[in-house]
Amino acid sequence: MRVMVSPLLERIRRREAKVGVVGLGYVGLPLGMAFAEAGFPVTGLDVDSRKVEGIGRGESYIKHIPSASLKELSDSGRLKATTDFSKVGELDCIIICVPTPLTATREPDMSYISRTGEMLASHVRAGQLYVLESTTYPGTTDEVLKPLLEKSGLRAGVDFHLAFSPEREDPGNAHFNTRTIPKIVGGYTPGCLEVAQALYASALKETVAVSSTRVAEMAKLLENIFRCVNIAMVNEMKMLCDRMDIDVWEVIQAAATKPFGFMPFFPGPGLGGHCIPIDPFYLTWKAREYEFHTKFIELAGEVNQQMPYYVVQRTMEALNKNRKTLNGARVLCLGAAYKKDIDDMRESPSLRIMCLLKERGAQVDYHDPYVARLEPGHGIHHAMQSVPLRPETLRQYDAVLILTDHSNIDYAMVVELAQVVVDTRNATRQVGPGREKVMKA
Repeated sequence: MRVMVSPLLERIRRREAKVGVVGLGYVGLPLGMAFAEAGFPVTGLDVDSRKVEGIGRGESYIKHIPSASLKELSDSGRLKATTDFSKVGELDCIIICVPTPLTATREPDMSYISRTGEMLASHVRAGQLYVLESTTYPGTTDEVLKPLLEKSGLRAGVDFHLAFSPEREDPGNAHFNTRTIPKIVGGYTPGCLEVAQALYASALKETVAVSSTRVAEMAKLLENIFRCVNIAMVNEMKMLCDRMDIDVWEVIQAAATKPFGFMPFFPGPGLGGHCIPIDPFYLTWKAREYEFHTKFIELAGEVNQQMPYYVVQRTMEALNKNRKTLNGARVLCLGAAYKKDIDDMRESPSLRIMCLLKERGAQVDYHDPYVARLEPGHGIHHAMQSVPLRPETLRQYDAVLILTDHSNIDYAMVVELAQVVVDTRNATRQVGPGREKVMKA
């Protein structure tokens, strides 16, 4: 294979390379903004016209991304957006940030990557760089995306560059953002790696080069599997501690004083977000091709998937202690987003818990300062509105479940006024009176 000498490197160094970001969600929008802030002309591409129109107006549709920053980039012309994928032919570097969910049978859903590849194929031209960021199983870039792009008649590593660089977004994290999180980059060829790494290094603080796209894909899965397995372990420990009448939070706090060999993880009502509940099962699926059974991953999945059922069981027990039944009880769920201080609903365990409560006859409402409305779907059959969290509201409910510990919720008031509190996040720890009414779940 002849070595590709790319004039794109110099265009990247001069920040003249035109960057395109496909998929303007929680990963694509902040990434596009980072490149625009670094001086690159950026075009976002998405099939959702509402996102495109929002960017044109400088209005952010993601809570932790301020509209002021987006508007500045939009007004300056450094960040544009379109639904017209024919514009890809005018771009130099195209970064793909589309979803990779699971199917109903918990197998990888490659449809977003496949459709995107099909849409891009007719616009591939010589000298371009294509980077996949969507979390997926090892081999996707080479086995799925590459053949689609090569339908253009051009060859990866010869006529155009191809790479994989896993997203590492953590919505709402005040300590790390797109620019400051180290960026893993793996290229289809050494030449592809050189160009891709040069692009990311021009906008982000640190890049980490690896030997192949497959290594980069596996590294992302390892990060999330590590968390999935350890969260499952502490969730199981939490259930055992409840049975033994031991405060697991105190146990974790004590263990965390060890200055080596221990990293604290914390129990919760279930896994949420776009990574941990989904990504490990991409590797489980791929491992079958190699006649390998990923026992730890599957066991962790079983434990974590049972946590919403455990929360509902603890709620039933708490009501029973107060001579009430779940069937017919009024229950308020605090927190709909999958973690605190964001509006991200992806894979939120709160939705599953609400559904399970309703299936058992409870009348369910929710409060979330960042999620004003829940649309039907994921087992929610009718739209729901967030109810106000006031003293007179709390007194109406038989039980209040703390599912997400948003920093601007007055949990002391909740503990003081609610009849029964079931705490899945330990948000009421040491907040004052009323602890005898709190059941840890």
